[in-house]
Amino acid sequence: RIKQILEKYSNFVSFPIKLNGEHINKVEALWLKNKKDITEEQYQEFYKFAAHAFDDPRYTMHFSADAPLAINALLFTPTENTEQFGMGQMEPGVALYCRKVLIDAKPDKLLPEWLRFLKGVIDSEDLPLNISRESMQDSALVQKLNGLITKRYLKFLEKEAKNEPEKYEDFYKKFSRFLKEGVATSYEHQAQLAGLLRFESSLEEAGKLTNFAQYIDRAKDEQEEIYYLVGMSRDAIEAGPYLEAFKARGLEVCFFTEPVDQYVMEALPEFNGKKLVSADRAEIDLDEVAAEGKELSKKDSKKLIAFLEEELSGRVDKVEISGRLVDSPVAALTPKEAPNAQMRAMMQSMGQDMPASKATLEINPRHEVMHGLHKLIESDKDTASLVAQQLTDNALLAAGLLDNTHQMAARMNELIGKLVK
Repeated sequence: RIKQILEKYSNFVSFPIKLNGEHINKVEALWLKNKKDITEEQYQEFYKFAAHAFDDPRYTMHFSADAPLAINALLFTPTENTEQFGMGQMEPGVALYCRKVLIDAKPDKLLPEWLRFLKGVIDSEDLPLNISRESMQDSALVQKLNGLITKRYLKFLEKEAKNEPEKYEDFYKKFSRFLKEGVATSYEHQAQLAGLLRFESSLEEAGKLTNFAQYIDRAKDEQEEIYYLVGMSRDAIEAGPYLEAFKARGLEVCFFTEPVDQYVMEALPEFNGKKLVSADRAEIDLDEVAAEGKELSKKDSKKLIAFLEEELSGRVDKVEISGRLVDSPVAALTPKEAPNAQMRAMMQSMGQDMPASKATLEINPRHEVMHGLHKLIESDKDTASLVAQQLTDNALLAAGLLDNTHQMAARMNELIGKLVK
């Protein structure tokens, strides 16, 4: 028992500790040594000792600072994210020392919760040796350490991402959930974290990752927004009706495909002065672009809208002529203030019911389906009504806003029955 206590709290003190003739404190306090005097093998061995790990660290960050606090830190990023394997949430893995004496092996306030994957040691001479765990939770010094170490680690990741982008992308694929958790919960570090996000986009081939800084470099000079879409997959996003308007105008759209991404993007309003805007929102104002096909006259469009608003009363908020659609006949757009499909799905998975908001239905006045529907209003209003409902079902389904698919199937069967007579 005495040996365990000595190994836990005094393993790194400068003088040798012997118990019944046995040398107890054999491990060196590497964090106090000069980096030039430490080999890669020594770092690896210390990581395995400190983290109780069997693998080698992915990244090693070793630094000292005198101001505003005296800090010696040795932090390791593991190779694997154990939370990915369903092993439960990690506990804090960075121990806090003062002059090589252990203060707390698992301090939960030393670093933000989203950095719980880090392993290692932080030693600060500015901490009082007699500080208790309880008082440490509210310690201004510990809060300062939290901010300083976090910023330093994020700068370290920025450097690694720039110098070895492929290695960073491999790290990102395994640890991105932690960074995204930070974006959503840590406003102080949000800008730095946003710069570390990686994603696919409409201008890059499938599988190639980009970032917000590169997006801005490629954007048109007058473009003030960064457009993005959240979906189940790249294929699902590209098959939907929202991307076509941006592709037709040469505007890049970022693709986010993880369940947590909608929550993250809702929490991130801008990057480097550019507003982040979801491409499925109704309020986006896009420039006119040349499109194929003859447009319905204003009179015919007005008649078609009046018919649709009557038929779809209670299902959509309003019907409008679209300036964005190119290949699709209709699209359902989410109001700015309303949660979109991905946010609703995430909230429902957490047991919170969130009813769908009524969407704006935009119609493409150049599309042959709209021309045909306009003619049907005069010749066969019942069939026109079925077509209008089915088009709306399709649009709401693509937007993730269709809750009752049974009615959709019944309408589709009725419509097919009319067509095969």
